[in-house]
Order: sequence, then structure tokens, then C-alpha cells
Amino acid sequence: MRVLFSRLKFETKLNLGILAIVLSMAVFLLPVVAKMTTSALVAESKLRGAALAESLAARAVNPLLAQDYLTLRSMVGEAGDVVYAFVQNADERVVIHSFLRGFPVELAGANSVASTERGSVQLLDTGEIFIYDFAAPIMVSGERIGTVRVGLSKSRLSATTKQFVSALATMFAGVLLAAMALGSVFARTVTRRLARLRAHAEELVTGSLDNLSVLPGEHFCWEIMHCQEKNCPAHHDRVRRCWLVPDTKCAGHACKLGPKPASCRECPVFLQSVGDEIQDLAETLDFMAFTLRDHIRGLRAAEQTLTRQQRLLSTVLDMNPDLISMVDTRMIYQTCNRAFAQSVGKSVDEIQGLNDFHIFPEEEAERRNLEGREVLVTGERVDRQERVDGPGGQKWFHVVQIPVHDESGRISGLLRMDRDITDIREYEEQLIQAQKMESIGKLAGGVAHEINTPLGIILGYAQLLKEDAPPDSQLAQDLAIVEKQTKVCRKIVADLLGFSRQGQSDKREMCFNNSVMESVSLVRHSFELDRVEILTRLDDSFPIIYADPEKLKQVWINLLTNAKDAMPEHGGVIVVSTKLNTPQGIVTLKIADSGMGIDEASAKKIFDPFFTTKSVGKGTGLGLSVSFGIVKDHMGEISVESPLPDDFDLPVLPDGATRGPGTIFTVDIPLDHCTVD
Repeated sequence: MRVLFSRLKFETKLNLGILAIVLSMAVFLLPVVAKMTTSALVAESKLRGAALAESLAARAVNPLLAQDYLTLRSMVGEAGDVVYAFVQNADERVVIHSFLRGFPVELAGANSVASTERGSVQLLDTGEIFIYDFAAPIMVSGERIGTVRVGLSKSRLSATTKQFVSALATMFAGVLLAAMALGSVFARTVTRRLARLRAHAEELVTGSLDNLSVLPGEHFCWEIMHCQEKNCPAHHDRVRRCWLVPDTKCAGHACKLGPKPASCRECPVFLQSVGDEIQDLAETLDFMAFTLRDHIRGLRAAEQTLTRQQRLLSTVLDMNPDLISMVDTRMIYQTCNRAFAQSVGKSVDEIQGLNDFHIFPEEEAERRNLEGREVLVTGERVDRQERVDGPGGQKWFHVVQIPVHDESGRISGLLRMDRDITDIREYEEQLIQAQKMESIGKLAGGVAHEINTPLGIILGYAQLLKEDAPPDSQLAQDLAIVEKQTKVCRKIVADLLGFSRQGQSDKREMCFNNSVMESVSLVRHSFELDRVEILTRLDDSFPIIYADPEKLKQVWINLLTNAKDAMPEHGGVIVVSTKLNTPQGIVTLKIADSGMGIDEASAKKIFDPFFTTKSVGKGTGLGLSVSFGIVKDHMGEISVESPLPDDFDLPVLPDGATRGPGTIFTVDIPLDHCTVD
């Protein structure tokens, strides 16, 4: 239906619109007017009937008391256009009536009125017509002596209403015909002029703006362009022209207009025949077209420039690894680069129009929102570092937030850049750690040399006193404790010396497997007492390396001891394996255990001096640091992995032992050390 209506001509639509409006008004107004008229006539008839009955009751007092029925008949006959009128006495017996064919007995009790009421009205149906029956009491000194009844026809009122509605409908029909006739004349005039305007608009759309012509028959005022009349005495490069079609050249008066008129009607050569709105629209369309021509030229050039700049800016932003985003004063994201979008798991287009609470967890979004609003309010730059704990681990960002100002200097947005400085922070920590290690190394060397002498004296005197003391005495037990603890101190000093590399290195050719087996033999028995079994898987090629046997034994024992300490209370298994890699020129030792494993954070610090996961009194935190230094001194590498790889062949554990995630230490030692001292 809508498609069919849209295809109709303007004249048809206008006539249909007028028809719909008039018919709608008729359909709506006729029932309303009829109802209002009927209600008004009924109300008026009821008032008239009640007044007539009350008047007749007042006049019938004396004749009724005097039983002057002739006067009463005369009064009933004077009632006018009533259907009937009659009078009842106190016994409700009809004494006089206006019926010609006899009084209908059932009418006497059809309507009753109390003595205290002024009157009563009832609608009666005679089978042929409807009658409003009015009753009024006849009162004398507060005593009722009779009743007056008057009947008015309702059907006569309905006929009057129908006549009025018919007249109103006829008037609507006349108005409809007149409106449609005038609408047709108006529609034809408008459509004819609109057709001309449409033809000109089609020329504007399909043609070139550089070859525009003014709508024929119209005028176009004060178009600014080059004067085409070279002989014009007031000629200059750019003039204000009044262009009157079909003349397309500059008339002499056009260049003499002086300042540009404020409107066409102020132009001295403006046509006296001022047009209507459609003509004004045509002129405005021409002016708009010529104005758009110059604007479009400028916009095309600006668009090309902006496109190049936007492409360059987009490329720069997307290639930038920093997280860059910009929000407006409502903290709504306007744009961002690809790195920011990837960091929150969305695309650049999806982020536009969102806020922090749509992108980040509630706590982080609240923090970013409050901080951003503070920058928008104060206008001060924020430059700080922050730590972010996420699923990928801990990261550090250098955060810069600056307000963005518009051309008027007001803050229109906020630009934020988050630069990942995690690697820089790690390098800083490594540098600080290296400086710390250098200082500790120097301190350890000095302290070790200074403390060795008093420790030797304490140990010597303790041993001498122990020989003189009775074996079972308390003194002998105390001296044994002193001797034991002094030896512990000497071991710590030896570790410090090893860590500071102050000790002497005695490198020579040695069998790698023999060094490993000697270390395993030293600890196997004590480990078995704690239900820890050691299983060896050594390479059969017996690799020969150039190294310090004693220092490597110290490394192997440290690694085995750490593996044993990582076992649960019910024991476990340690697997020691060696592998010769001739192409790479290295031999590899792997020590794996079924213990509780090492968490990722501790694994990064496990080779740092004085770092230990053991309880107080069970470790100094120097064993793995010393081992790390010894391996590095042999041009090797040591690493740790936890938990064990899924494909690692771990043997069956002893009865009652519990398997944990496990840990595997890997040591790579080069074969050729002949040139290394």
C-alpha cells in the first residue's frame, strides 16, 4: 500500500489528503455534533416539560378545590404541543385529560411523584413512539390535593436532530468538493514549477559544477567571480556581480555596485517581480550550487591532504608498540592504536564509543577513570610508572597522560600512552644485582681471609680441649658442638671464597662420569636412610673434559643435596644422567627429582646469593650461587626446569613415597678447556 501511494502524483496525493482530512473531520464531528445536539435538545425538553408541569400544577389548585372541571379542561387544552396532559385528584383518580379516544388506564400509574418532590420524569414507550412523562404534585398549605401529568414526544426531538446532522453533512460535502477543486488548481501550479526545479536539480547532480547555469527565467544575485567584460571601466580581478539570465557577461553597472548587497532585494538591479517560495528556493539552489563548487574544490584538496596525513598517522600509531588511546571529556574512547586494542582483546572499531568499565576489570577501570578525570580537571600532565599483575606475569609500564586542547584552548580530551618497560626494569635490576654481586664478592673475599684465622684458632683449641675432657662429660659434649659449628662456619667461609673466586683452580683432564659417580657414592648411603633412591643413567662413551675435579664434585653434591631436600617426608627418587654431544662439543649432566618442585618466581632467583626456599637454619643460600660460579668458571651453563617435562621417564617411587611436580637441573660443560686457565 505504501509503495502504491508513493507512486501517485503530487496532485493525486494532495486531493487524497484533502479528501482524507475532510472525511475524517466529518466522521469524527458528525457523531459528536449529533450527540451533543441530541443531549442539548433532550435537556432543554426536560426543563420545558418540568416547567410546564409545575406551572400547570400551580394554576390547577383553585379549579381543583372548586371542582371546576371546565376550567381544568381549558387549562389542559392550552398545554401547547404536548402529547397529552391530565390531572389526578388526591385519590389518584383522573378527573380531566386531553385524550380524544379515552384515557389509557395503564398510564395513570406509569409515573409517580412524592409530595416532597417538585416533579418527576419518566421515559415511556407506547409501542409507536417514546414519550417523556412529567409529573408534578398539586399542593395547598403543605397538603397534596392532586397530581398534574404532562407528556412530550422524544421522537420529535430525534427528527430535529437528524435534520441538523443532514444539513451539516451537506455542508461538509460542499467544503470537500471546493477544497478538492482548489487543491487540484494549486497542485498543478506547484507540480509544474517543481518539475522545472527538479530538471535543474538533475542537471546539478548529473553535470559538472564547473559548467553550471542559472535556472532559465530566474535571476541570480551577487555571485563573486571574474569579470568577463574587459572594457568595463570599473573592471578589477574579482567583482561582485548581479547576474541576470540569459545575460552571462558582466554588464557595465554590475561592476559599479560597490559593496556586496546583504541580500538580492538590496541589489539595485534586482527584478521588481519578486517570486514566491519556490522561486526563492530555485535562486537559493543556484547560489548553493555555485558556492558548493568552490567549497568542493577546497574540500577535495583538504581531503587528499587529510587522507595522506591520516594514513601516515595511522601507520605510525599502529607500528608503535606503546599502548596509545584517547578519550573525550566524558571518558569515552575516541580512538586507539592497534597495540592498545590487542592488549584488551578487541578491535580498534569495537573500542570506539566504550569506556573503561566496558574494557577493564572494575577495580582497574575505577582507578583509570578517576585518574583520567583528575587530569581533565587540573590540566596537569601525569608521568609515572606502574606495575600491572596479569595472567602473563608482572609487567611495568611508563604511563604518560596529557590533556588535549581544542582551537579555543579548552580541554577536549585526554591522550594516554602506556610504554612497556618491563625489560628495562629487568635490566636495571640485573645491573643493580651485578653491582651487588661485585660488592658481595669483594666483601666475601676480604671477610673470608680475615675470618679464617680466628676460626682455625677456635677449632684448634676446641679440639685440644676435647681431647683433655672426659668423653662422657658435659664439657666434651659442649666442645663437640663448638667444633661442629666451627666447621660449619669454615664451610660458609669456603663457599664465600668460592663465590668470590678467590680460591685456586686446579684444572686438568678428567673423566666426567667418574666425577659424577664419586659424588653419587658419597651421598648415596645417607640418602637411602631418608628413603631417597639415586638412579644413574650415564653415557657409555666416558667423556673426558678439562676441569677442576674437586670443584665439579662440589657442584654435583650441591645439586644432589638440593634434590634430596626437595623430597617429601616419605622419600623419593633422584635420576642422574649424562649425555655426550660431540657435534656441539659439550657434555650434559641432568639431575631430576620427584620432589615438590620450584615455583616460577623462585626459579628466576634460585642462583642469587643468599636466596633460599628452605627454612631458617637449613640453608645459607650460597650452595647454588657457588655452583653457578663454578660452572661459569668452566665456561659452562646451568639451568633449572620445574615441573618435569611430560615425557620424562621417572622410575617407580619407593613404597609410600609421594610424587611431586619435580625439578630438573641441567649442566652443560664444554669438552675443550685446554686454553682456559
